Amino acid sequence: MTYDVRAPVRVLVADDDPMIRLALSEVLAAETDLLVVAIAEDAVQAIALAEVHDPDVAVLDVRMPGGGGTHAAREIRARSPRTQLLAFSAYDDSGTVDELLRLGVREYLVKGATNAEIVAAVRRAGAAVQA
Repeated sequence: MTYDVRAPVRVLVADDDPMIRLALSEVLAAETDLLVVAIAEDAVQAIALAEVHDPDVAVLDVRMPGGGGTHAAREIRARSPRTQLLAFSAYDDSGTVDELLRLGVREYLVKGATNAEIVAAVRRAGAAVQA
């Protein structure tokens, strides 16, 4: 008999809004196959924590201090190329979406997405790392 035992998907959450940070972290931490390894309040902290924790997935607020999600995505990609990037924002303007996709962001989640949609996106991104 064989078992497919996978390590939990390691997730970094970055958002400047403390309520969103807390809610997002709690939603993800409630899933047994997801593990929140770091929580950042700005892009600079997200970059530093990604370098230390080497997460499988980073969920990045698009408009946060320290350069925003685009700066965080660019620098995390350079330091931790295997980390899958997800953008999370209240804004869905096409210019920002296009720039983030060029930087390697897998998916763009609009704030207001259901918990199930967020968890599914993190799982998809994590599966790409673990494949």
